[in-house]
Amino acid sequence: MKCNCSLLFLILLGVVLMYKVSDIAIMWFPSYFLFSQILQADRGGIQALLAAEQDAQHIVANARAAKTARLRQAKEEADREVAQYRAQRESEFRKKLAETSGDSGSNVKRLEAETNQKIQRLTAEANKIAPEVTALLMKYVTTVRN
Repeated sequence: MKCNCSLLFLILLGVVLMYKVSDIAIMWFPSYFLFSQILQADRGGIQALLAAEQDAQHIVANARAAKTARLRQAKEEADREVAQYRAQRESEFRKKLAETSGDSGSNVKRLEAETNQKIQRLTAEANKIAPEVTALLMKYVTTVRN
């Protein structure tokens, strides 16, 4: 707000010409012109304050809009990152699933081979200890206790 020095001087001149009549202070202004200038200055000040308030409201509204836009942008970026991460994890899962399950025919062949190896190993171990087990059983069957 700019200062009007001549208006300030005229106001001070009007205040200096004050006198007292029966305990009521009366201000005497040199002219109606000065009084109208004071009123216009007050209105100008009020108008300036209203304009400043409107400017402040526009600034606040713009700041809120910018904040909302930033939040919306951040949310969209987070959604994109989540979707990208989900797609990556899904592809890794499908890859592992394909590696482990593969063709059912190849899995069946692999399981049959593993089962046959285990059967052969158990048969070999049973054949190795069969004579000892047979001798032990014969001993318990033929021995009589009193």
